[in-house]
Amino acid sequence: MRPSTALGMMVKGVGGFVFGSGDHPPEDDGGVEQLLETISNGTLAVDRRAAMEELRVLVDENRQAQLAFGAMGFPVLIGVLRDDRDDVDMVRGALETLVTALSNATQDDHGQLSPGLVNCELLAREQNIVALLLSLLEEEDFYVRYYVLQLLTLLLSVSPARLQEEVLATPQGITRLMDMMLEREVIRNEALLLLTHLTRAAKEIQKIVVFEGAFERVFHIVKEEGGSDGGIVVQDCLELLNNLLRNNSSNQVFLRETMGLANVASLLSLRKGGGDASQQKSVNLLCALETVALLLAGSEDVEPGKDANLAANKKLLAQSDVLSYLLGLSVEGRISAVAIRCLALKCVGDLVNGHANNRDILANKLVGDEGDAEPAMVCILRVLLRTPNINECIAAEYVIKCFCEGNPDGQTMLASTITPLPQSSRRREDGHHLSFGSMLIQALVGIDGRNDLEASCRAASVLSHILKNNIKCKERVLSIPLEIPSSRLATPELLLPRCMRYLAAASASVRHESVDNVSTAWLQPVILRLLVTWLAECPPAVSAFLETATHLPFLVELMSSSGSPVSVHVAGLAAVLLGECIVYNENKPSPSSSAGTDASAVLEMVNQRIGLTAFFSKWEDMRLSPLFIASSTPTRLPQALTRSTAAAVAAGDGFIAAAASTEEKLELGLHSGDASPEAALPLFYDAPFVQFINLLEPVVRNRIVELFTNPKSGAVTVEVAGWEPAEGESESDYTTRLKTVLQTQAQEIQELLARNSALAEDLLINSNEKAVVQDSSTHRSSASLKADVDRLKQQLEESQQKTTAAINQSRELESEVASYKQLASRYEAELQSLSSAYNELEKMNHGMEGQMKSLRSVVEGKGVSLKPSPEELEAAREEGRAEAQKENEAELNDLLVCLGQEESKVEKLRARLEELGEDVGALLEGIGGGDEEDEEDEEEQ
Repeated sequence: MRPSTALGMMVKGVGGFVFGSGDHPPEDDGGVEQLLETISNGTLAVDRRAAMEELRVLVDENRQAQLAFGAMGFPVLIGVLRDDRDDVDMVRGALETLVTALSNATQDDHGQLSPGLVNCELLAREQNIVALLLSLLEEEDFYVRYYVLQLLTLLLSVSPARLQEEVLATPQGITRLMDMMLEREVIRNEALLLLTHLTRAAKEIQKIVVFEGAFERVFHIVKEEGGSDGGIVVQDCLELLNNLLRNNSSNQVFLRETMGLANVASLLSLRKGGGDASQQKSVNLLCALETVALLLAGSEDVEPGKDANLAANKKLLAQSDVLSYLLGLSVEGRISAVAIRCLALKCVGDLVNGHANNRDILANKLVGDEGDAEPAMVCILRVLLRTPNINECIAAEYVIKCFCEGNPDGQTMLASTITPLPQSSRRREDGHHLSFGSMLIQALVGIDGRNDLEASCRAASVLSHILKNNIKCKERVLSIPLEIPSSRLATPELLLPRCMRYLAAASASVRHESVDNVSTAWLQPVILRLLVTWLAECPPAVSAFLETATHLPFLVELMSSSGSPVSVHVAGLAAVLLGECIVYNENKPSPSSSAGTDASAVLEMVNQRIGLTAFFSKWEDMRLSPLFIASSTPTRLPQALTRSTAAAVAAGDGFIAAAASTEEKLELGLHSGDASPEAALPLFYDAPFVQFINLLEPVVRNRIVELFTNPKSGAVTVEVAGWEPAEGESESDYTTRLKTVLQTQAQEIQELLARNSALAEDLLINSNEKAVVQDSSTHRSSASLKADVDRLKQQLEESQQKTTAAINQSRELESEVASYKQLASRYEAELQSLSSAYNELEKMNHGMEGQMKSLRSVVEGKGVSLKPSPEELEAAREEGRAEAQKENEAELNDLLVCLGQEESKVEKLRARLEELGEDVGALLEGIGGGDEEDEEDEEEQ
């Protein structure tokens, strides 16, 4: 049960325990409420301190008291931390009590939440609790700071996201925590543990911590504690360092440019003659290897091959001689922990992957003491061939894969060491002082005294990396015999037929072994992958493969594989191999041969015994498998090592890997507890191999259409000379011979027509599913195509919705435009009517002005004055004064009423102030003067 979902139930239980409920009788809380009352309202400091100590002991010993304290005690103790800062003993006691109440924040054996976990949730929800605790770090008391760090760590383990946000929101909060790393060891260690929790998946906090000098302090502490030979403090330092570097290129650049990477490389050093590493040292080495792996992982958002930060990390690590340290941990045999050896090999592969200079360093690197040194690549191959651990084998193969990828010179160098073995080598089983190629051939031949089939398949997997995308190496290895024949008459056995023998033996083992045996089940795909790589773009290899008549029918038989999770890959790779025999086949048709090896003969067998529909369906099933699809996605970073996981990983039997999904486990035939073969997931199919298979399918389709469109010419060639009568041949014999020739030709034509009909049927069935793939980019898988179709359908629906909305909006706009046109017409009519009315008024005004002028002239002609007399003006003035005086008197009466009300209020206030003992005169002093000044200002204005 998750803490967040069960918290409400537990809090309800807290209420039941403390306050009682209708269903259960209340249980005794041991007096928590009385002690909190004393702490909160006590008058004597001694009593409050004693109550605080008694509360701490009670919460530590009594589960019911711990529950009751969580229900009601946090506000009281937070008040102590906030208001009683001067009383150090009270603050210290409150912090210690809180730590006790929050301890054991886990689930019990019955899956129920502990009171400590409930209390952590409740305290984390208190407002400003983080800011209050961070402010207490400024106190000088040792125990106050110690308990504050412990309390923050407990809260962070339960509510990391909330605590991270509140720490970021607190000014100088992270700075105070970083200052604690300069304190005495106890406080420093607690601060280190808190920062490791705080920097997990919090980029902003990581950035601030780095700029506060985290790298310098971490490496200083590691040096003080003895490096990788130190204790758990070194592990905590490395965990903090890895949190800061995980998928954070800016912090990696900061580390590289300020301190360099020599300190990282030195963490991997081993003392000479120090014996086997202790458990803690193994964990420390594993964490240091994780640091190197994170520096070599690159950024997820940068295109591969264009990561400048990754290239700089590889160059600087190589200059720091990290390769010697990694080889010392992996192949020199001084470390017994398999997880360390595996992760060290993984780091070697990452170091040389895509870096020409580092590949050259590895090619020239010697391992061992002087006089007994061997090339590093030989030592890595020996580990691959001889280790009983599958994860270590996979890690060693990863190194060879990264060395050969995009390195034709390195592939040629390794291929040049492949020479026939003398018969005397059968007596040498140690494998020491052999060349790379001799050891490889020895494993392929199966003379090392181990399980021949498994060792041979491991060697076959190595050979596939040497031959990949290198035509010269393919043709060279094609003609090299496995052993020098004992006599001149003996026919030497070549490598390609031997690989087919191993494939047949692996098929027999799968039929007899249990399908749960993962190692046995994957032997067939490994050999098929080698053959697919070998025959790609190499017609001589195709010809050599088809020389043996049993090879082609056996591939056809493999396409019917079923019954195990690996069978889909066996059938799919067999289909790819048959497709290569059709595309890269340059053999000429031979009518006289009963078993043709040309492309048409291969196609005819596929069509008759499998059918083109089934042929391409096997191919498609492999491409849609989770393992195939996962190989085209970016590699996931390994899981972070923590205190709870590092010891288990160091004691395990494999390197750290990203957790496999449920589909991937099912495909490998694993149960939920099986973990060892998970590392094979990103290795068996890699991105270039996936891209090659995706590009090959449309080429095979086009080649099949071409073969059916232009049938083989040797079967239908008409010899004109043979149609003429032979010398001495009778007419009846000539006629009979012509009939026989014509019947033969007709039969061949019927076969061609039947075959073309079958092809057309199959192509029509597949064309409905593959037309989009052929017209678009051929390297996309069907899964991505389906996603594109769904996305296009969704975009089409969205476009239709937008179009409908636009049409509706257009209709609404058209209706609005029509209404506006009607309004404009109405306003225009009204304007015209107003204009005509205005013209009429103008005419009337003009007429009235004329009448007034005529009347004025008549009045003036009779001697009448139009100006008012002085008496009339004086009477009008008197009337106006009387009206204004009446209005002023009404306003004055209103003001007097308000003034009386205010004076009564002033009297009441004066009396009240005198009762309270206030000097009213002093209060009113200056008020009058201020009024006089205001009056004077008004008069001046």
